[in-house]
Amino acid sequence: MTEARFITLEGIEGAGKTTVADRLTQALRARGLTVHATREPGGTKVAEGIRSLVLNRGEEHISATAETLLMFGARQIHIDNLIRPSLTRGEWVLCDRFTDATHAYQGGGRGVDRSLIERLANAVHGDLQPDVTLLLDVPVRVGLERMQARRGAVDRFEIESSQFFERVRNRYLELAQAQPQRFRVIDASVRLDEVCSAAIAAVEEALQLPPGRA
Repeated sequence: MTEARFITLEGIEGAGKTTVADRLTQALRARGLTVHATREPGGTKVAEGIRSLVLNRGEEHISATAETLLMFGARQIHIDNLIRPSLTRGEWVLCDRFTDATHAYQGGGRGVDRSLIERLANAVHGDLQPDVTLLLDVPVRVGLERMQARRGAVDRFEIESSQFFERVRNRYLELAQAQPQRFRVIDASVRLDEVCSAAIAAVEEALQLPPGRA
């Protein structure tokens, strides 16, 4: 029986995480693995409700601290009801964003104190950490151009300035540099097919999986 694994995807808007998550999920399932593809904030019915509160551009102001607390509230519900039970059953979890996103967006982008985020992370998930984190790194200009090319309404984060996203990206890169054993940085500025192939290869290498057919 294959040991359960917890994989996370990170990156700024326009990095291609959604497509990479889909391709990586397919590649892992092709190996006969049970894989739960999920996202944060969200992943369960209640956590998705919190996601709507955080992302929707409502009339009331949400401070950076309140936003951080909402993220961790959704995360606790997600962990308790989906992530931990799945891992306990020996199943794999592939999550689009996790606590690194809080460090990057609320910490780097909004200026929330790093120690507060770390204390909340310890309280919410303690020793639960991703086995491997793929950081899809893309220059802010490229990411924003891709985001703007998409159709549909924009959320509270997508309206932020390029300076905000530069801070987010820089914090992501700091995290990756500090934890090279967990992070794999993928150049997401190239063609999407190449990004997906690099992501799959990175997971195979990090988790010592034999190359698959994907």
